[in-house]
This record gives sequence, C-alpha cells and structure tokens, in this order.
Amino acid sequence: MSETNTAAEVAAPHRYTAALAADIEARWQDLWDANGTYDAPNPSGDLAGDPEVVSRPKKFIMDMFPYPSGAGLHVGHPLGYIATDVYARYHRMTGHNVLHTLGFDAFGLPAEQYAVQTGTHPRVSTEANMENMKAQLRRLGLGHDKRRSFATIDPEYYKWTQWIFLQIFNSWYDEDARKARPIAELVRLFESGERQVPGTRAWSELSAVERAEVLGEYRLAYASDAPVNWCPGLGTVLANEEVTADGRSERGNFPVFKSKLRQWNMRITAYADRLIDDLEALDWPEAIKLQQRNWIGRSEGARVSFEVVGHDEKITVFTTRPDTLFGATYMVLAPEHELVDSVVPAEWPEGTKDAWTGGARTPADAVAAYRKQAQSKTDVERQTEGKDKTGVFTGAYARNPLTGEPVPVFVADYVLMGYGTGAIMAVPGQDERDWEFATAFELPVVRTVAPPEGWEGEAYTGQGPAINSANDKLDLNGMAVDEAKRTAIAWVTEQGIGEGTVNFRLRDWLFSRQRYWGEPFPIVYDEHGVAHSLPESMLPLELPEVEDYSPRTFEPDDADTSPETPLSRNEDWVDVTLDLGDGPKRYRRETNTMPNWAGSCWYELRYLDPHNSERLVSADAEQYWMGPRDGQPHGGVDLYVGGAEHAVLHLLYARFWSKVLFDLGHISSNEPFHKLYNQGMIQAYVYRDSRGIAVPAAEVEERDGAFYYQGEKVGRLLGKMGKSLKNAVTPDEICAEYGADTLRLYEMAMGPLDVSRPWDTRAVIGQYRLLQRLWRNVVDEATGEVTVVSAEPDEATLRALHKAIDGVSQDMANLRFNTAIAKVTELNNFVTKLSEVPRTVAEQLVLLVAPLAPHIAEELWRKLGRTTSVVHADFPVADPAYLVDEAVTCVVQIKGKVKARLEVAPSISEEELEKAALADPAVVAALGGAGIRKVIVRAPKLVNIVPA
Repeated sequence: MSETNTAAEVAAPHRYTAALAADIEARWQDLWDANGTYDAPNPSGDLAGDPEVVSRPKKFIMDMFPYPSGAGLHVGHPLGYIATDVYARYHRMTGHNVLHTLGFDAFGLPAEQYAVQTGTHPRVSTEANMENMKAQLRRLGLGHDKRRSFATIDPEYYKWTQWIFLQIFNSWYDEDARKARPIAELVRLFESGERQVPGTRAWSELSAVERAEVLGEYRLAYASDAPVNWCPGLGTVLANEEVTADGRSERGNFPVFKSKLRQWNMRITAYADRLIDDLEALDWPEAIKLQQRNWIGRSEGARVSFEVVGHDEKITVFTTRPDTLFGATYMVLAPEHELVDSVVPAEWPEGTKDAWTGGARTPADAVAAYRKQAQSKTDVERQTEGKDKTGVFTGAYARNPLTGEPVPVFVADYVLMGYGTGAIMAVPGQDERDWEFATAFELPVVRTVAPPEGWEGEAYTGQGPAINSANDKLDLNGMAVDEAKRTAIAWVTEQGIGEGTVNFRLRDWLFSRQRYWGEPFPIVYDEHGVAHSLPESMLPLELPEVEDYSPRTFEPDDADTSPETPLSRNEDWVDVTLDLGDGPKRYRRETNTMPNWAGSCWYELRYLDPHNSERLVSADAEQYWMGPRDGQPHGGVDLYVGGAEHAVLHLLYARFWSKVLFDLGHISSNEPFHKLYNQGMIQAYVYRDSRGIAVPAAEVEERDGAFYYQGEKVGRLLGKMGKSLKNAVTPDEICAEYGADTLRLYEMAMGPLDVSRPWDTRAVIGQYRLLQRLWRNVVDEATGEVTVVSAEPDEATLRALHKAIDGVSQDMANLRFNTAIAKVTELNNFVTKLSEVPRTVAEQLVLLVAPLAPHIAEELWRKLGRTTSVVHADFPVADPAYLVDEAVTCVVQIKGKVKARLEVAPSISEEELEKAALADPAVVAALGGAGIRKVIVRAPKLVNIVPA
C-alpha cells in the first residue's frame, strides 16, 4: 500500500473502496438469500405466495442455459446475465411479479471427455464446476429465485425429459387436424377401418411386429436405418447442425462421413409449416427469423413420377419448376437413393458413351466405385465443387412423362438425399448445375424458357415465355413462368403422374448419441426387436455406473466403422426382466443416450414448477407465467436472452417440443419464447508471437504504439476472450479490485447490449469513480454520517431529476442500459455540484441506480433510513411538468453577427420565431430599413437574416 493511499484512507475512512464494496456486497447477498428477496410466488402449489404479489402483472425473464465449464467464467460470460438481472430488477420496482432464475445444462461432451482422460465420473467434475460457477455468479449479485434452480443431470429433472420423449414416441401427427395426437387414437382408427392401413391388409391381419412397423412410420419419435453423419474420431453420430460447413465435427474438428445406421429420430418435419408460420407473431430479431426460415426451407412445386423403362419402379422427383418438364433430358439419383441398386442392369446398354461409365466393366461396378468416392465427401463439398461435376450412368433409362422420350438415369453426388426425394429431373437449359453436368457428359439441352435476345451459352434461370413446351395434350408455349407452373401442376395431377406439393429443406432431427453422459432412453426391445416404452412408474431410468466412459473411437478417416457405446458394455443393465403389463419378460435396453440438446428443450417449463413430482408442470403455474395473452398469442417467456449462435439448434428444437406438448394438452403455450434478444460479445485483444502462439495478454507491454512480450515484439488482434487465447479476465479479479457493482456498471456501459465490444480493464475505473461520487453525495467520507438535508430541491434540480427519471425509465424498459447509465451519471454529476443534497433527490437517485448497482443502492437506501429492501421499492416516476424547458435562448444574427437574443418556448414554430425575430427592436434598428433577401430559421435556437 502506498503512502498516498494510506494518508487518503486515514483522512477518509468511510470512502467507498474495493474493501468497503466487498463488505457491503457480501452482507447484502447473505441477507437477500436469508430473506428470500427474489422468490417469485406461483398462483398455487408449493411455491404459492402472497396473493397480492400474484395479482400483479407478471414478467418471466430467462437467460440461455449455461454449461458449467471447468474453466469457470471470464468477464464475457456474465454480460447477458447482468443484463437480464438489471431488466428483472427494474420490473420488480415497477410493480411486476418477476420470475428470474438460472439452472445448468449439465450433460455434454466436455465432462465425458474429461472422464475418459482422468477416470473421474462426469457427475463429480460437473457438480464441482457448477459449485464454482454458482459462487462466481452469486458474487455478481444476480437476483435469482434459487428455489427454482436445477441441473439437467438431476434424476428428478431428467425423469421429465424422459417422460416428454415418451409423449413424443407415443404420438403421431394428424395432417388433417394439423396437430399431434396420441398413437392409441391412430390404432383405433386402423382397427375400425376409418383409416386405411398402408398396403392391402387390414389391421387385424397384421402380426404384432408388423403393427409396430406400421406405427413406426407415424410416430413422432422413431428409430430407422437412415443416412447419418458418422464421426469415427468421436465414435458417435451427429445431427446436421453439429457438422461444420467444411464437413467436420463442430466439437473436435474430426472428419464426418455419411453412413447408414439405426438411430432415433424426431419427426420435426411434420411441424415445418407451423414452425415457419408461427414465427410471425414472435418478437424475435429478423435475422434469427430469417435463419430459421432458410433452415426449414419451404418451397412450393410438384412431385412428378417417371417410369423406369423395363421396370415396375418409378422415380419420384420434387421440382420447384414443373413448367420445365419438357426440358428434362436426363435424371440423377443421389448415391444413397434406395432405387439405385434395383434399377442397375447387369450390362451396359448398347450405345453407352465411354464418358458415362467411369471406366467400369459393368454398371454395378461403376455405381459401387462412385458411391465409395462420394462417401468421403461432405454435403458442402458435394454442393460447392464448382463446374467439374462427377457421376456415372446407372445403365437405366426413365421415360419423360410429357415428351415420352427415354432419358438416362445417372448417379451423381451433387444430388443429396437431404432435400426433396433424393432424385432430380435434370433440365440443363434452365439450371446451372444441370448445364455443367450435361456439358461434362455430352447430354442434350432443351430450353423451355426463352432467354433474352443475344443470350449465349449456359443455362438461363430468369423469366420469359415458355418455348419447346407442348405435346398433343398440353401446350405451355408463350406462357409466363408462374402461369406455366400452375398449368403444369394441374395437368400432371389430372393425369395421375404427379401433384402440387410443398417441400422442405428441414430434415428429421437425429436424436441418438453413442455416449454415456446423457439421458438414457426409456425404451426397451423385445425378442423381435420391437421397441416398448417404459411406464411412468419406472421413471427416471437412471444412468448405471460403468468402468469405461468412452465410446469406442476409431481412426478419424476410417469411414468403414460403426458405433459401440459405453452403455452397451454393461450387460447387467442392458439385459433386464420387466413386467410391462403382460407378465415378466426379458428385454434389452436402448444403449444410445439422448443428445445434449434434450434437457434444454423444455427447461423454461421446469422453472415454473421445479419440485412437482406428479406432473411436468402444474396447469396454474404454466398458464400464469407462459399462457397466451394480449400481444403474445402463442404465449411463452417474456424475455429470453442469449447468443445468436443457437438460431437453428436449441431454438428450433425447443419450439418443436413446445408444439407437441401444446397439441397433447399438457401446456397452454404454443411457443416457448415470445421475445428473444441476442446480446453481443465481449471481445479482447489476442497477442501472438512470431510463431503465431498466443502469449499472456496481461504481461504484454505497449511502447510507442507497438506491443512487446518479454522483450519480443508481438502482434495484436481483436478476437474472442478465452483461456486458450491467454487473454481471459475473470469477474473475480475485477470484483476484488473494484467490487461487483463496478463490474456490473462497466459491462452495461460498454455499449449497446446487442453489439460486440472490446474489454478494457483500464476503463473500469470510470464506473468505480461514479459509485464513489454517488457515495459522497449521501455519506461523509470522514465521519460516515449521512449528509442529505430535508430542504426541498429547487426548480433546476427538479428538472434535472425528472428528465433523468424519464430517460432512465425508457432506457431500462428497452434494454438500453448504456444510455441509462449515461443519464444516471449526468444526474449524479449535477447533484455533486449542489452545496446540499436534498433527501428526496438522493433517494430517487439511489432508486435509479438500484437495478444497475444493487448492493450500494441497498446500503445507501438503508443509510437514508429506509427499513425495507430497495429491491421492492417503487421505481421513480417522472413528473411531466418538469420535462419541458420553460424557455430557450434564440440567437438572432444579421450577416453572421449576433444582434439580439430572444427567450422563446421550446415548441415555438419556425413561422412564429421568424415573426418574433423581425419584430425585435434591436433587429429593426440593425436593419435600418434595408430589405431582406432571406431569413434562415432553425427553431428554437437560431434565426439568421440576410439583408437584400
């Protein structure tokens, strides 16, 4: 400690310092916990509380689930948590019953990887991480209702995750009703004959296994053998959303391959229309809505069937351009298409071009070699490899239903099973990729839309009249594209060869992971492989102990491998005897676990009623906190804050689960989150040496505009903050040096909440000094006595006060915390200049600060003689009488020189101001009877007169 600091502390022993802040903050955090200050009462149940509080308007405010990382928090992590806390505190003070809490999304790969490396059970490391994170968050003074907190790894929580899975498994989507219904109702429809069983047999004629197979085609959760993203390096399959644009695993950066495996899926595609349509009523950023619309990818067109020459098979395609059918000169199947094997002949047809065969002796050899080649490519590579299209002829021909001409059928990797039917009719005249393929394989081109005059080469994708598009039954020639589309759809529908339809880019959600640390599926299989759901009485199905936590991993490039899960090695748990209602039988449990997204699909509901062991959530609590209301037709959380990176993962999945639960009558809210707000990122400078290796940012010195680490010059780049980049600053460090309230203020003052901004530890002191000035406005630093006076404030002070109240109120309500702090600072500086601070001004200043810096506000509120918590005090309300200035000074200039000053109303019109300026005696004298060429008026502050 320096001599200067020692002297200052002796002279001002009651100064607001980091040590005093630490004492104040710890005391108030303990009192808040002891008094249940942030407990939000429910209308009924074990969390029911004061009826008067429940009668107030409610506000449900949420942060996106944090994952409890072993690295703990850096100062970038709490940005959103502090913002929601400020917003929640403001709304408590404006008379709302506020639900604000925080749980932990605690299943996941990092803990499992740590377990694999160290042998530590994932629960042990995860719970230790949670305790550390809870302590860090508590130090920030976050006003959470701790009675409602939980972790997804708690068996009493994932019991209900498993229960929801079973609701989805035991449901089907009724297209006519546009909603999910219990699978038992579908069985009754099949039994009664009201609904036709697929195929030619009646329901009563089917065996139990056959019935299970039929129902599997309808269930919203189903197991199937389907192409999946297999990652040998991780030993697990991944959802499409977990694969990067360059075809590697999001976690670990391993190669990902297409493989066929039996996996659980969620039929999210059944909800594609509703997921798009219901976005309209949500208060979300347009950029996020656009991402969801694009991911779902709704497109209108037609399904059309092409007969395979010499076969009973038909190839069905989806096309958004049925008007171009006359120009279809070949077809392409994706390498994974199920018809490939059945249409391939034994020999090459006569006249097959050498370029079509890939040099193979038979079509089967060509297709097999090509499939192996395509397997090593990512979907992105298959779609973006430029003009060098690859493929092989299958040896089969299909017949164009409009021209009657046979067209060759190819296999090519630029067609994906993930979109449409996995087959296309190729129209090279109107599609650039088809043109490139046709050019490479010497295939004919027939234009069906007339290009502009002078158009040369390549496909034409624009508008124009139809050409070359007529047969003896259908003539599209001369029609514009939209008219031709409608006519073509009507004709193929009438002829029974197609129908108008809507297609989606969205695929069903892959819901299996070959992992240990996840929710076990509440599913067992009988001796026939039929899946059976466990009864609710057997939930939760808890994870068993295992000796080895890792799935079997393989060489990252070894695509010819398949999963082996940790659970599959625990035979005592896997093979069980159960009585599921028809006597004890032997079953085998599902050995995959649910993905890490499962627990976060519904956690907003558990916050409402976290201790309910009888129901997912009580109807009263769900209706009260999340039910539909004016302005929120789908219901949902009032404010949900988190990163934009979850646009098509968590948000889409959570919306799907909500809609299923809504359809089945379990909840009243059709959407989980009404208002979404994406906070920006706190960035930090990364310093790298000549090898490109990050060096500790705290040890870098700046000299003459350059940066040095241990004497070596280093480069600087603004980027993410993190332990690996050696630029992380922990909230604990800032709290120790300045206090939590200073950290809260600095993070909120750095800039607009939705914009990324750079961290600068040196700038934190500005908010520290603001709090010191606030403290001095109330407390004498030498004696510790309160210095406010009972005198009434003068008019200038009242105007400054009420303008601040009005501005801060608007900013708080609209999440503009940086500008709210600027207005508080301005008022605080004004008060600092007063010779005496009126008590009424001091109290309202403290109330304005309370949401932002709650600890110092509580302390000052108590010193001012108040005995109740500032948390539930009324937020100040501005008096409109003090919001308008009484008068402003208008300067009148002639030839740029000031000739008069007028006191005028702020609302004066330009016409009134000009009239008043020209009538002023000083102006009249200065003009001396000269004419006026121009008068420039900038009401209410300037009039400039230009004489003739």
